[in-house]
Amino acid sequence: MNAITSPVIAAAERSPSYYSASLNQETDYPTLQGEVSVDVAIIGGGFTGVATAVELAERGLRVAIVEANKIGWGATGRNGGQVTGSLSGEGAMHKQMRKTLGAEVEDFIWHLRWRGHQIIKSRVAKYGIQCDLKHGHLHAAMKPAHMDELKASYEEALRRGMGDEVCLLDAAGMRAHLDSDLYCGAIKNSRNMHLHPLNLCIGEAKAAESLGALIFEHSEVLEIVHGAKPAVVTAQGRINARQVLLAGDVYHKLEPKKLKGMIFPAMGGIVTTRPLGELARQINPQDLAVYDCRFVLDYYRLTADGRLLFGGGANYSGRDSRDIAGELRPAIERTFPALKGVEIEFQWSCAMGIVMNRIPQLGKLSDNVWYCQGYSGHGVATTHIMGEIMANAMSGDLEKFDTFAACKHIKVPLSDQLGNPMLAVGMWYYGLLEKLR
Repeated sequence: MNAITSPVIAAAERSPSYYSASLNQETDYPTLQGEVSVDVAIIGGGFTGVATAVELAERGLRVAIVEANKIGWGATGRNGGQVTGSLSGEGAMHKQMRKTLGAEVEDFIWHLRWRGHQIIKSRVAKYGIQCDLKHGHLHAAMKPAHMDELKASYEEALRRGMGDEVCLLDAAGMRAHLDSDLYCGAIKNSRNMHLHPLNLCIGEAKAAESLGALIFEHSEVLEIVHGAKPAVVTAQGRINARQVLLAGDVYHKLEPKKLKGMIFPAMGGIVTTRPLGELARQINPQDLAVYDCRFVLDYYRLTADGRLLFGGGANYSGRDSRDIAGELRPAIERTFPALKGVEIEFQWSCAMGIVMNRIPQLGKLSDNVWYCQGYSGHGVATTHIMGEIMANAMSGDLEKFDTFAACKHIKVPLSDQLGNPMLAVGMWYYGLLEKLR
């Protein structure tokens, strides 16, 4: 087994990831000092906060983003980079939202699942964001039961008019797309995309800035002031606003009375290999993103410079793994035997905000203080959908916000002691179900 190398990364303040090492341009926003007044103050410089800021700035509102670390520092800049039409908690959404939407719930969720793609494609084109955006994805089956589920999804896509964007592959078809014998079939989807998420987020932050948004890094919020004149307070400054959005996902400890016990960290691991050269075209000739149908799945794609970026599993203890590469190498070599012993150059973890029922959590902490969080591993597209919904809500259109806000969520008492163990037990249960499928 080859040792892990340690390339020089672009910014020591970020995770030691491939994304940090391949930034188009590092951010250098100031620390908040003194008082600033805006229409909307947004806490959190990840996809939720930045996407919402772009939406609001495009509407002519003056916005400020305040980030404790760097723009895109958290899960936004560490994920698998796949933009797919899968929504976390879709089954629970159908059940709960049917109470408010009735028969329209099916159409609501179907159109919602593709809205993130539209927003991202449009924004990349409008602002000229370089983020290695590519189309093409395989949702891969590892057993016949998976194929039965994929066939149902495929038939729905056909009914919805996606016949020119999806096709169903059998085992032979999979071998024509991937140099792997691991799969018995897949849905190939040309609407789904993959990209460099950190470059996307930083590009969107620059777009927001060009529209007048203020951005502050290294400015941890210590307090949210509620009331007729809300504000956010940091060690060196204060932002007065008409409205505040808390968009920190699992990385903050603010508002514990209302938010504690609602979202929990699961630590995912990702690695990238050395550049593979011709081997990249051998193992994945059409440059497709892939994830499989298991409850605890593997996901991977090729980077712009021909590395394999591979993620899988999840640590539900809330603690980082000590050897991500060691844990993922067997899965890589099982998937692609041609990569046995391949050099792994980057390894990093990603804290995903997990919600018990998997439905994103949208709500209000007071009359003019909002929150949005909890994507359960489906954040790239979903954050952009939620950013639009939150911007609409703060601009007076509450329809979709109210649909999500009406959903009931489990709040775990003694969350620090019980939350992650409950997640671990839940994933053990799903793993058992997987073996029985």
